[in-house]
Amino acid sequence: MDGSTESRRRETARRIASVERALAVLDVLAAGEAELGTNEIARRSGVNASTTSRLLATLADAGFVEQVADSGRYRLGVRLVRLGNAVVARLDLRGLGRTHLEELVAATGETATLSLPAGAEAVTVDFVQSPASVQSVAQLGRPSVGHATATGKVMLAFGSGNGLPGELRRYTPRTIVDPKRLAAELEAVRDRGWAAATGEREPDLNALAAPAWGSRGELAAIIGIQGPGSRFDATAMGDAVDALQRQSAALSRALGGA
Repeated sequence: MDGSTESRRRETARRIASVERALAVLDVLAAGEAELGTNEIARRSGVNASTTSRLLATLADAGFVEQVADSGRYRLGVRLVRLGNAVVARLDLRGLGRTHLEELVAATGETATLSLPAGAEAVTVDFVQSPASVQSVAQLGRPSVGHATATGKVMLAFGSGNGLPGELRRYTPRTIVDPKRLAAELEAVRDRGWAAATGEREPDLNALAAPAWGSRGELAAIIGIQGPGSRFDATAMGDAVDALQRQSAALSRALGGA
């Protein structure tokens, strides 16, 4: 290998590393609080503070992040919304899923969500709110937490990712943080075809989720139901399973799946 080839190889590696660090910064902002300071972003991303500062300045110039004038902290920028909308605009899934979400809300009285696989996670792309005065609040663009949500468990059980997440963070006393217990839970999800989470990400939030399959047998979407634990308790969740499975199966058929 001549010197110029080696130099190009090293330069390519540096460019790729820079992109990886920038993506790590964006991931931290997406997963954390609404606003974060430079040092906290550096700590969570594993990128040193001076590099993080330069990355944030570059991302801010491009509109991917923005700096809050009053605090100097950073949050995600509106350019990401435009990119996200461009992706969603190509998808028929949201339009196909809407009717099934509405029917699920009518059958259960709880909030129904539609999530799409996005790498190792599932991201909420649509929801229909419960008509009840006390509601669980769904958030568009919010990624699942694999071990602590019903949607996340479906993603881990049926998605294309490899293995269990490396870190099992405890969100509530009910969060599964034992890898063996999580593996057993995912096996049960595969056996019965749906997942449940009871106060595992938020103390008073219970949820169910089931997969919808594409024409190649792949996990194409995840339909979920969520509600306050005081109302969407074990009995109500049990009663909702049939409606959930009917709607996930109907969406699978609409997508050409089994």
